[in-house]
Amino acid sequence: MRAAVIVFPGSNCDRDLAVAFGQAGFSVDMVWHKDDRLPEGVDIVGVPGGFSYGDYLRCGAIAARSPVCNAVVEHAERGGYVLGVCNGFQILTETGILPGALLRNAGLKYICRTVGLRVETADSAFTGGYGTGDVIDIPIAHHDGNYFADDDTLARLRGEDRVAFTYQDNPNGSRDDIAGILSANRRVLGMMPHPERAADPGHGGSDGTAVFRALAGVLQPA
Repeated sequence: MRAAVIVFPGSNCDRDLAVAFGQAGFSVDMVWHKDDRLPEGVDIVGVPGGFSYGDYLRCGAIAARSPVCNAVVEHAERGGYVLGVCNGFQILTETGILPGALLRNAGLKYICRTVGLRVETADSAFTGGYGTGDVIDIPIAHHDGNYFADDDTLARLRGEDRVAFTYQDNPNGSRDDIAGILSANRRVLGMMPHPERAADPGHGGSDGTAVFRALAGVLQPA
């Protein structure tokens, strides 16, 4: 199993994401934003949190136009797996891989704390380690995590069982309490909370471990 973690100027969770993949049994390549291709044989691409390009223009807008993101889009279009966390979720919406947008938090302040998430679907490679309805504790750390989509998009996400996680106590004003969504083929997950920061007991909680273990279970060679 092989994972690629993208590194942008301003990424600050790339190593955390690489460690979480590694602990689940993946070999990990760190890929610089100016590279125009992914390593051969990559199963999943991790797009990490942070403040790519200093969050200028809109969060993730410049990163989405970097050379490597063309390769990430092509990987997703071929049916490859992608996990975008926090700034990575913002980048995935800016590329169009996922619908909607991440706006400024409703309270206009940066939020950094652990929150309760409800698992809305266990029917994906990312969430298969949980049960639908489980409540897990995962950290958030963002200023622009307010998920927005129009009514038709929200209805489609709900109707196609593509809402992966919702907030128990919505901290940022996200529509329908959405904390994470899946692509139409269920192989791309974007989420604002950080499972890689809850992937070891030393973090104070390990509820995020199941995301990486579930992926490994799906991608493990027979």
